[in-house]
Order: sequence, then C-alpha cells, then structure tokens
Amino acid sequence: MKLGLILGTHGAKFTINMDLIREAEDLGFDSVWTSEAWGSDAISPAAWILAQTSRIKVGTGIIQMPARTPAMAAMTAMTLQQLSDNRFILGIGPSGPQVIEGWHGQPYGRPLTRTREYIEIIRKIMAREGPLTHQGHHYQIPNTGDGTTGLGKPLKTILHTDQPLKIVTGTISPAGVRTSAEVADGMIPVFMNPERFDVFEAPLNEGFAKAGGGKGLADFEITPFCGVNINDDLEAARQPIRENLALYIGGMGARDKNFYNDYAKRLGHEGAAVEIQDNFLAGRRHEALAAVPDQLIDEVSLVGPAGRIAERLQDWQAAAKDNKVAAILASCRTREEIQLLAKTVL
Repeated sequence: MKLGLILGTHGAKFTINMDLIREAEDLGFDSVWTSEAWGSDAISPAAWILAQTSRIKVGTGIIQMPARTPAMAAMTAMTLQQLSDNRFILGIGPSGPQVIEGWHGQPYGRPLTRTREYIEIIRKIMAREGPLTHQGHHYQIPNTGDGTTGLGKPLKTILHTDQPLKIVTGTISPAGVRTSAEVADGMIPVFMNPERFDVFEAPLNEGFAKAGGGKGLADFEITPFCGVNINDDLEAARQPIRENLALYIGGMGARDKNFYNDYAKRLGHEGAAVEIQDNFLAGRRHEALAAVPDQLIDEVSLVGPAGRIAERLQDWQAAAKDNKVAAILASCRTREEIQLLAKTVL
C-alpha cells in the first residue's frame, strides 16, 4: 500500500509546509495532494511543490471541472508533466452546485456527462491524433453557437507528450463511481471504511464492464482521503475529524442533495446522518457535532495513541492486498504522524 499526503484547503492565509513534504518524500511517500474550494486554488501549490521536490508525485485532489475548460486543464497538466519529469497527477471533480453556481457562476449541468466529456477531450488533446473536435452536451469544439464569430478552427496541441497522464476523479456516489471506473484511472473517496468495500463494488464492476478490455481493480487505483491525528487523549484526537464529518455530512449541500450525507447512510449510519444534517441546517452546530458517531470516526480515520493507529492500519493493508485500496492519502500535520505511517506501512 502506498502513502500520500494531503495539504487540504486553507483559510485566510496560505502556506505550504515544505519541510514536512520533503520529509514525506525522504520517507518514501508516493504522492502529495493539493485541493481547492473557494479560496486558494489547487494548481499553483502543485507547481510550487513539484519545483521543490524530485521524486514524489503531486496530484490535485481535486480541481473543479466547471472552473476550467478541458483544454486549459490539458495545457496545465501537460506543462506540469514536462517540467516535473511526469510526476503530475490530474484529479478532477464536479464539486457541487452551491460552489459551481454560487462561486464560479457556471451552471452545474450534468456532472457525470461533464466528467466523460472532460476526460475524453483531455485524452484527445494529448494523443495528438488530429485537430481537436468535440460536440457534446457541455463542450462544443469548435464552438459555433450564439455569440461566436464563426472563425473558430480545430487545433492540435503544440506541446508533445511522451507519457500518459494519470486522471483520477473525486467521487463517492454510485453513479460517480461507475463513471470513474469506466473512463478514469482511479478515484478519490473523500473518506472510506476499508472494511466496507461493498459500497463501491457493484458500481465499480459495472463501470469496468462498460470500459471493456478486461479493466479491473489491477488497472484502477482507489486512494481515499484519511484524517490522521496522534493523541493519547482519544476524544481530543477524534475532535478534528468530528468537525470535518459534521460539516460535510451536515452542510456540504442542500437537504435533498448532499452526496456526503447519502454516503454516510450507505456506510451504515443513516440515523446519525439525518440527525447531523437536521442540526447543522438548523444552526445547532454543537448538536451536529455531538451526533457524529465515534464509530464512524474510527472507521474512516486514524486517530488516538500511536499503537491504536498502527493496529488500525492493518485493516487498510488487508484491503490493499486485494487492490481494494491502492493508497491512503493522509491528512497529517506533524512529523510524528508521517513517520508513524511510514514505519508501519512502508
């Protein structure tokens, strides 16, 4: 099983702990991941990190597709690939309607259709088999619609690529997992219980079958985010994870369209998911936090004393043996945390 390091999103100030990243690289971590919400972007720090490292891969987890055209994403990815000796991984996702329409001012549209078109266009560009054309629901290239000049022409990228770009998607919904299995090289669940692979198994198999060519788990990497917090006080160790889960399950989406809430229900926490959302949307944040089950925290994160975390890592490694998990993308803040993971896993 491989290890990755998550940087996460940031608040009013943006900093990158390069010392921690360099130590992770020295310890044998496979990757480090940037992200974006509605503040700092994911591409700028990825370029910054790639410029200051030599072996570790850098991925975006994720860029918001409607914020960039597929051609722009391809140009960016190809540039970073060449500058970094092919160490860049493109992670994409639809985000959610509240962010896409409320922040980017773009229609959310059909997220799965957009994912298919986005990946298809990027791969066409990089293949350079001919000038780029695409007529889809979200993207028409060349565009001849209202307001255009009629002067657009199909183009072929000037930049040549000699290595395939790894494209992964951030997804947890059954339809999203199915699409990812069909058209992408891997997926990033926002959190995961390594003992509940069954929530992904059927849509993965459906997607692999649609892709054809014998595609399966050996060709597809599942790399979930995983919160890590070493603390001999177990309740204190759980608290940051509790806050994050309450925010996502309770507030990341509308009442009738919250992918994280639906996912928590599929993981076996239906009653808690309802209670968390009811309290969060009513402004009762303390009650929302209290409704997050300790069991859920322990299932999807690595928290508590070092020995407890090392023991739980055995379940992740067992899942990895069957290709059910390719890597843990760990949210670590300290040297002690990355050293423990490396010592136990690598």
